Amino acid sequence: MGRPGFSPGRGGGGRGGGGGRGFGGGGRGFGGGGRGFGGGGRGGGRGFGGRGGGGGRGGRDSGGRRSDHKGGGFKGGKNVIIEPHRHEGVFIARGKEDALVTLSLVPGAAVYGEKRISVETDNPGEKIEYRIWNPFRSKLAAAILGGIDQIYMPPGSKVLYLGAASGTTVSHVADIVGPDGIVFAVEFSNRTGRDLIEVAKKRSNIIPIVEDARHPQKYRMLVGMVDTIFSDVAQPDQARIVSLNAQNFLKSGGHFVISIKASCIDSLSQPEVVFASEVKKLMADNLKPQEQITLEPYERDHAVVVGVFRPPPKKTT
Repeated sequence: MGRPGFSPGRGGGGRGGGGGRGFGGGGRGFGGGGRGFGGGGRGGGRGFGGRGGGGGRGGRDSGGRRSDHKGGGFKGGKNVIIEPHRHEGVFIARGKEDALVTLSLVPGAAVYGEKRISVETDNPGEKIEYRIWNPFRSKLAAAILGGIDQIYMPPGSKVLYLGAASGTTVSHVADIVGPDGIVFAVEFSNRTGRDLIEVAKKRSNIIPIVEDARHPQKYRMLVGMVDTIFSDVAQPDQARIVSLNAQNFLKSGGHFVISIKASCIDSLSQPEVVFASEVKKLMADNLKPQEQITLEPYERDHAVVVGVFRPPPKKTT
């Protein structure tokens, strides 16, 4: 059993998810279901998990706009409706198939071949563009569709992204935090780092850093204090890597979001055992987990853990 305030678990959707109008999906560690693309999480509305999925706080758009899609493959026709997701800066495109989308900072430019949806504004002839966010290509998108309660990346926030790879998810995080936010994207590989730099050339709120996340002192002159750390480094010492970066850059009371691949840490143990072990390591370094979900059906034997760094002491009355 988990501690009060912390929700470990395997998610509600299992491997293969539900049917409905989309991909089916998981839950939030303690129950799921829901219909369609993402499922689960406390009655997540029409397929988008978590407390009403498509409603919630209204992001950077008023929602309910009709649109035309670009690039083919998205079977929404000409009357796709864009609605704000409860995670501010994230949206849902509703049509014959529903999809998670972000408001593109660079209209007309795809990053990884993703589909785009053009939306007419209230001004005649003016359009804005949304990019479809594929949960099979992004752990963060999978977590959102699985019903994750918080991602702690509202517009205007500062995010340190560890394990940025070629910039697929980084580009969507840049869309979410918007022009007033910033994403410090750290990637160790020179090859994928070159792709990341190309993505950053068109997005002024991405700072690409080609360095080893195990050595945060090497980029301490580039990164200030941040609101949130997202980590997807898939290394056996990931908990230590996150802790080192949190101690250097994460503000007290800031948050972390970690994608854990069980086989990268211990290929012989059951995933649930690995996840529990990683949670204990985080707690030992003042990283207090608050929520845990698994990423089925999008990723097998993966979990995302969300928590707070150096939480302020509770006030006594």
